[in-house]
Amino acid sequence: MSLAATLIQELDHEAATTRRVLERVPDTKHGWSPAPKTRTLGELAMHIATNPGNVMVLAAQNHSEMPGMGDTAPTSTAQVLQALDESVTAAKRMLGAMSDADLRETWSVRANGKVVMSLPRIEFLRAVFLNHWYHHRGQLTVYLRLLGEPVPSIYGPSADENPFA
Repeated sequence: MSLAATLIQELDHEAATTRRVLERVPDTKHGWSPAPKTRTLGELAMHIATNPGNVMVLAAQNHSEMPGMGDTAPTSTAQVLQALDESVTAAKRMLGAMSDADLRETWSVRANGKVVMSLPRIEFLRAVFLNHWYHHRGQLTVYLRLLGEPVPSIYGPSADENPFA
């Protein structure tokens, strides 16, 4: 199995889990934030939804300039779920076009002309395409818990769901 195929397999599995978490975001709470320095619930949900596609656009380039990272505030959870579907589809298409050699190639990105990250592309994808995604998904579950929303099972039981019961 190619490296890209293994990443796509993980992406498919984790996208389903991410969808279950994003489906719990209440439309009436998109502007809520737990603290002044944090993203709103809607901004965090949209960041999570668009992460796979946005990161793959960056990963497909090399020696590019770091893009601006503005947050988008969605108008509905349906919009977030549509963005997730589009993002995952785009990420799978771009990733599927990469060979093992492409994924092992040293990838770099610059900020203001200075290299700020340089590592094998597959390491960048593990760190930012996947691990970064999971990190923010975990943040979102904390937001949901603070709002009193049920948290779905992710890798095992949550206080609200037990897939093994």
